Amino acid sequence: LQTRLQAGQGYGNTLNCVLTVYRNESVTGFFKGMSFPLASVAVYSSVVFGVFSNTQRLLGQLRHGDPPGAPVLTDVALASMVAGFISVGIGTPVDLVKIRLQMQTQPYAQENIKLKPTVSGFPVYRGPIHCFRTVLQKEGIAGIYRGAGAMLLRDVPGYCLYFIPYTFFCDWITPDGCISPNPSSICLAGGIAGAISWGTATPMDVVKSRLQADGVYLNKYKGTLDCILQSYQNEGLKVFFRGITVNAVRGFPMSSAMFLGYELSLRAMKRDQTETNP
Repeated sequence: LQTRLQAGQGYGNTLNCVLTVYRNESVTGFFKGMSFPLASVAVYSSVVFGVFSNTQRLLGQLRHGDPPGAPVLTDVALASMVAGFISVGIGTPVDLVKIRLQMQTQPYAQENIKLKPTVSGFPVYRGPIHCFRTVLQKEGIAGIYRGAGAMLLRDVPGYCLYFIPYTFFCDWITPDGCISPNPSSICLAGGIAGAISWGTATPMDVVKSRLQADGVYLNKYKGTLDCILQSYQNEGLKVFFRGITVNAVRGFPMSSAMFLGYELSLRAMKRDQTETNP
C-alpha cells in the first residue's frame, strides 16, 4: 500500500488503494515483492542494531573508559547516524527489488514521456532474482543503488528519531529502581519510536519510492532533487505526505517487535557471558 500510494497513479487515499488492489489483483496483490525483504530482513536488522549498539558501546568506552558508562544523548545520536548510513548499503537494493515488483503492473497515464519498449500493465520481472539480475545487467551498480541518496536522507535522520525517542521513552516508562525495562515498556517505547520515525521519514520515503519505481517503464527523474522539484510542481506539497498513515500505523507494531527482540537477545547474551565467565 505504501509504495502504491507514494509512486502509483489513481489512488485517492488508503482505503481506495486497498479496495483497488484487492479488486484488480485479489489478496495476492498485497504480498507482491515480499519474498526478497523477508529473506533479507534478519541480516538487515542484525546489522543495523549491531552497528548501533557497538558504536554506542565504543563511544561510551572512549568517554568513560572500560567498562563504559551509561550512554548520553550525543552518543545515541552519533550511533544512530552511523547505523542509518550503514543501512543504506544493504537496504537500497532490497527496497529497489521490492518496489519494482510491486509497481511493474501499474498503469502510466502520462503524456510526452518516452516509454521503454515494454507494454505497461504487464509484468517485466518474473521474480526477485530475475528483477535483481535484469536491473544489474541493464543499469549496472548505479541502477541497483538508484534512490540511495534519498534513502540516505531518509535513514540518517530517521534512525536518530528511532533510537533517541526509544531511549527517552524507555527511561521515562521504566519505574525507578529497575535495572532494565520490562517487556511491556520496551514494546510501548519501541512502538512510539517507530511511529515517530516512520511518520517523519515519509517525505523522503516518497522521493525514494518514486526514484526506485521510475525505471520499470520510463525514466522520468534525473535524481533526488529533480524528483523533489517535479513532484512538487505537479502535485504540490501534499505529495510528500502520501502514505504517512500507513507508515505510522505499521511502524508501531513492527518497531515494538523489533526492539523487544533486540533487548531480549542482549539480555540472553549477557546472561550467557555471566554464566560462562562468573
